[in-house]
Amino acid sequence: MPTSSPLSGQLVTIFGGTGYIGNYVAQALLARGARVRLASRAPGKAQDLKPLANLGQLQLMPCDITREEHVAAAIDGAGYVVNLVGAFTGDLEKLMGEAPGTIARLAAAGGVKAFVQISAIGADAGSPTAYARGKALGEQRVLAAFPAATVLRPSIVFGKDDNFLNLFGGMIEMLPVLPVFGPEAKLQLVYADDVAEAIAVALEHPERHGGHTYELGGPEQLSMMEIHERIAEAQGRKRTFLAVPDGLSATFAAIPGTPMSRDQWTLLKPGSTVAPGARGFAELGIEPKPLGLFLDKWMLRYRKHGRFGAANDRAKARKG
Repeated sequence: MPTSSPLSGQLVTIFGGTGYIGNYVAQALLARGARVRLASRAPGKAQDLKPLANLGQLQLMPCDITREEHVAAAIDGAGYVVNLVGAFTGDLEKLMGEAPGTIARLAAAGGVKAFVQISAIGADAGSPTAYARGKALGEQRVLAAFPAATVLRPSIVFGKDDNFLNLFGGMIEMLPVLPVFGPEAKLQLVYADDVAEAIAVALEHPERHGGHTYELGGPEQLSMMEIHERIAEAQGRKRTFLAVPDGLSATFAAIPGTPMSRDQWTLLKPGSTVAPGARGFAELGIEPKPLGLFLDKWMLRYRKHGRFGAANDRAKARKG
């Protein structure tokens, strides 16, 4: 990270900034000396960031992105804007398609220097899923209103407290036999810190990255079955994994209240990997970190006897 960032002292508005990725983005920007305004329906969720900010460096603002007056107030005075809003429920066309266009239009009118729109690998106007269609519409509306915006399309984002590794980690801890949906689907899991760094770099250098789309994936492609096996190994547990046929898993995903929605299953089936030839981390000057760098440490909480169990295992290995 440079000692002096172009963002130092500048006001950056982050829409959807109290979500999972927003926490990482805010930290990356605060570390660069930026002033950060988190605009969200639930700004109170970001209270834990306050100790990381200097006096006056962090603002928490209630905001409904479907209301233009809220968006205008959140952008007022900002030189940079990031839109992180994403959802699997609600009016996705409005939240992820129309609202980003409004944000971009008001940002352009307000003289914002750089705009980053977070989309997703698989964004497609012709997709059968409302999520992928919403993300594709958001990209289109943003670029129409703010042609110099940077669009980032991450794969599935992982981190210490995510809802992906920890969902499967908890299930593997409890159940000796587990079904695996889309067992052959390839995922290029991407670390949340690396996504945050990509956002910061795009904001710092709009002259290089503005108007471009980047697909962000980690350094390895893993199947869903491999991910389950690696989580079990990191927990020190022997588990039986059953590959579930597509027809059965699709039926299960359609049942309300299950861990995976029908849209999520439909998006999972073809996998989530960076397209050949797409711009990515290399063009942003970032080397993404692999899952293996963190998994053993993060799975300690799920091991039998926690960190003490890991210490016993290491002692046994030394004796052997």
